[in-house]
Amino acid sequence: MDAVSDLSFFVLLARLGNLSAAAQQLGVTPPTVSKRLAALERRLGVRLLHRTTRRVSLSPEGEAYLAEGSRLLGELQVLEQTVAGSRATPRGLLRVHGTLGFGRRCLAPALSAFARQHAEVEVQLQLSDRPVNLVEQGIDVAVQLGSLPDARLTARRLAPNRRLLCASPRYLRTAGEPVRPNELTSHQCIVLRESDETFGTWHLRSGSKQETVKVRGRLATNDGDTALQWALDGHGILLRSAWDAAPFLRSGRLRQVLADWQLPDADVSVVYPTKQHLSARTRAVVDFLADWFDKHPLPTWP
Repeated sequence: MDAVSDLSFFVLLARLGNLSAAAQQLGVTPPTVSKRLAALERRLGVRLLHRTTRRVSLSPEGEAYLAEGSRLLGELQVLEQTVAGSRATPRGLLRVHGTLGFGRRCLAPALSAFARQHAEVEVQLQLSDRPVNLVEQGIDVAVQLGSLPDARLTARRLAPNRRLLCASPRYLRTAGEPVRPNELTSHQCIVLRESDETFGTWHLRSGSKQETVKVRGRLATNDGDTALQWALDGHGILLRSAWDAAPFLRSGRLRQVLADWQLPDADVSVVYPTKQHLSARTRAVVDFLADWFDKHPLPTWP
């Protein structure tokens, strides 16, 4: 018998705790089970089980063999599932979450192409700027901007995403252009109210200098497209992702503010619950999105 087969045999025997029960499950006689156990112990040179007429109990060496053996068998099972899953045909229901603006303009076209390529996958795309719990809500994958919020998730980076400050030329002609971050406090700023902790707090860095500014303005929203439109209408200074603002910066409808200062990046990632075995459809969409955004890079500025 090979080592893996012997290990599986011993784990089964230890779990059942009885030679007869193990013999019945294996479809052999109790003497056959006893002989196989004796042969295993001779090979290892230690006693694994203490036997009585009714039950068996683990020796210290048997406890160690069982603990490590169970772990190794589990890892082997995961490996085989992973290899098999990589060849399986993606099929079934795939639940995807994305933010409103990015989801409409960037994620939806990618999933359209994915659906054409994988006819047996049913895609449900949920778009919302509200926080989502993938584990509790049964979502397979989410495409998000920014840091990973949950240690139970695994992330794969899809694209870099700078953030910058911008405003319309009309607003800057009227209010003037700030030259230092602390001057933002005297400006009308349009902020995204995504959480009470981050509401209106902007972190800026230039070389070794760092500044945190609490900004205010007459307009606030939880929708990025609305905030962008207000900036285009001349209502104030906006912190926005480069992929979103770049077309308007190129056309001159917006101008970058405090260009020498950087804000924390909000890279685009696909995240999914950390599991030992991913379904073929989840693996397929993660790989597809990574390839898609590599071939269709987001707009950048400058």
